[in-house]
Amino acid sequence: MKLNLPEGIHLLHGADYNPDQWLDRPDILKRDIELMKEAHMNCVSVGIFAWARLEPKEGVYEFDWLEQIIEELYQNGIYTILATPSGAKPLWMSEKYEEIRRMSDHMVRDWSGERHNHCYTSPYYREKVRQIDGALARRFGKHPGVILWHLSNEYGGVCWCPLCQKAFRGWLQKKYGTLEQLNQQWWTTFWSHTYTSWEQIHAPVANGERGTHGLWLDWKRFTTDQVVDFMREESKAVRAEAPELPVTTNFMNYFTEYNYFKFKNDLDIVSWDSYPQWKAGDNGDQAVSFALWHDVMRSLKKQPFLLMESTPSATNWSPVSRLKRPGMHLAASMQAVAHGSDSVQYFQFRKSRGASEKFHGAVVDHYGGSDTREFRDVEALGRRLLEIGEVQGSNVKAEAALVLDVENLWAIEGAAGPRNCGMHYLETLQAHYKALWKMGVPVDVVDEECELSGYKLVIAPMLYLLRAGFEQKLRDFVGQGGTLVGTYHTGLVNENDLCYLGGWPGAGLMDLFGVWHETTDALYDDEKNSILMEDGRRYETSELSALIHLKGARTLGTYGEDFYQGEPAFTVNEFGRGKAYYLAARADEDFYRDLYRGLVKELEVKHAAEDELPEGVEACLRETEERRYLFLQNFSGREAEVKLIGAWERVDTGEPVKQAVLTGYDALTLRSSSK
Repeated sequence: MKLNLPEGIHLLHGADYNPDQWLDRPDILKRDIELMKEAHMNCVSVGIFAWARLEPKEGVYEFDWLEQIIEELYQNGIYTILATPSGAKPLWMSEKYEEIRRMSDHMVRDWSGERHNHCYTSPYYREKVRQIDGALARRFGKHPGVILWHLSNEYGGVCWCPLCQKAFRGWLQKKYGTLEQLNQQWWTTFWSHTYTSWEQIHAPVANGERGTHGLWLDWKRFTTDQVVDFMREESKAVRAEAPELPVTTNFMNYFTEYNYFKFKNDLDIVSWDSYPQWKAGDNGDQAVSFALWHDVMRSLKKQPFLLMESTPSATNWSPVSRLKRPGMHLAASMQAVAHGSDSVQYFQFRKSRGASEKFHGAVVDHYGGSDTREFRDVEALGRRLLEIGEVQGSNVKAEAALVLDVENLWAIEGAAGPRNCGMHYLETLQAHYKALWKMGVPVDVVDEECELSGYKLVIAPMLYLLRAGFEQKLRDFVGQGGTLVGTYHTGLVNENDLCYLGGWPGAGLMDLFGVWHETTDALYDDEKNSILMEDGRRYETSELSALIHLKGARTLGTYGEDFYQGEPAFTVNEFGRGKAYYLAARADEDFYRDLYRGLVKELEVKHAAEDELPEGVEACLRETEERRYLFLQNFSGREAEVKLIGAWERVDTGEPVKQAVLTGYDALTLRSSSK
């Protein structure tokens, strides 16, 4: 199910709105609508933390104030994304029902207060959530001003209570069937930790079992599944009364406590909250980081997503709450649209007068007027979104994919060695991604459950853990003509963290890459090695060096130093109709730049710019069947020129553009003159 926007609305522009904080100030509520219209806003998210107003006493719902707000917004052309309030339970509930309060991994029960601290397993809490979600859906699900359900808010956290641990044991019984199978897959004979009863199994609490890596990995999987199930129950409650409304929930950046890929089938639309910490000067590295996570969110469902939260000024929770430099609000917001967002929304519309987020950035601050720099930035962005509304619904069609597997990350972080000071899985992925980003190559981000057909290039760094069946997807992809780039620390363990016997990379990847990985040398942070290429180029390496032997592959580069000097460090193997490259060490930025520049040219991978982009500038493509759209964002803070491929014109003016010039933190949206 897709978001059906009202006639005349294309890209959404709005904010989290908390009128429940201002019900005693009708003058402020009236002024809010005037300011929303002045800022060209067409939607707001309402009710996210309003449970205490919606149900002040158990079983007593007070929805009249919310209906008045939704109707007033609607009459002024502003639509509502209606939230379920499960992210912050009222105090009367947490005081009355102890079981809904989480336990920490020290087995200490939380006190009342804070937010996102409920037990996802508690039958009582699930029932109370189902009741209020259903009541909201019955009252507002048919209202023409409500266009989308916002399930809870930033699902997060872990509960370790007896209810969760009992559910965990049931989850394990369903997965393994017998204790014998569980003991085998967790290798519990180590340290004499064999389980002889399901009741002996406990979650990996702080003062309990932490050495059984299979236990830890399955606990992380269970936690994700339990939260997905909780979200699914919320979705059922609102769909039962309003099946025509799509549902979303807002994810977070670099949040790997859960596996977001497990959520995608239960959501109609993916949305997320993006809070880069911009600085003065060149922000290219920060832009790369958030570009990657925009692509993660789009790739979950391979369709446009929503930017649900961002800030028009500064956060209040970062170590230093720096204001955006002039122009940065435009560049940062347009980056989201460039990577596939059909919205720009903020936390928050009006600053809270008190409590923990009273100094968090907002469209309207405590002064209350529209003549602030932040408000003018928001108003200007609103005008820009109106001007480029035709891009709504266009999508990113990538020919390259990057494998980011959260279960693999958990396994890498849970394993002991070879670099306990930092394996840097996500940083490594970003290093590969950056090389493509600098050429304007559209990239899908996939995990091991995704399909690989249709791509020309798949990049799978540090694939330590192989989930059942993914090795065959890799073999099929390369065998049918694809190009795969793999690296050190690949194919060491199965999905339950059991090491493969018979040589690495295991599970049939040895003949795919044509190498045998005998062992790994871990380097201290201040140590370096190098790769010497056949043509004499030399690249610096660090952190990990896999010592490999050829099993059919051809050497492209050798180690430059240490006792393994001259041994293979970079290889290629022909497999079926395709090729599999193997990089045995973490390389420097120059290596990735040269590698992917050559592969993009050789494979004719779609890219946005003629040459490598100027430092700090990104170029992104969105497409429909009829047109291409080119988005240029300058995060360098300096003037930059971009050479274009093909004929383009500005979306806002129709003016032809042969060479784009961006000044400061500028952003430009172009459309193809022809398909």
